[in-house]
Amino acid sequence: MRSRYAAYAVGGRVGDDHVFRTWHPRTRPADVTTDPDLRWTGLLIVAAEDDWVEFVASYSVRGVPGALHERSRFEQRAGRWVYVEAIAR
Repeated sequence: MRSRYAAYAVGGRVGDDHVFRTWHPRTRPADVTTDPDLRWTGLLIVAAEDDWVEFVASYSVRGVPGALHERSRFEQRAGRWVYVEAIAR
């Protein structure tokens, strides 16, 4: 979860590639492109258990603050955890 947040924060080709590689092939889009106007400013892990993580990620878009509150499901694939889907927002 934290590595995916960092990848979104970095953005660009490096960030997009990491987000793509850590997304389950069954649910990921064909292409991942981060929004260059969106600046991620903080991550709070609210809870985590077994195969899910609940978090609040803070951001700003052209100086306007916002937050994404989500519970995400992950699966182990080839020994690595990958993002599957949002199960609650």
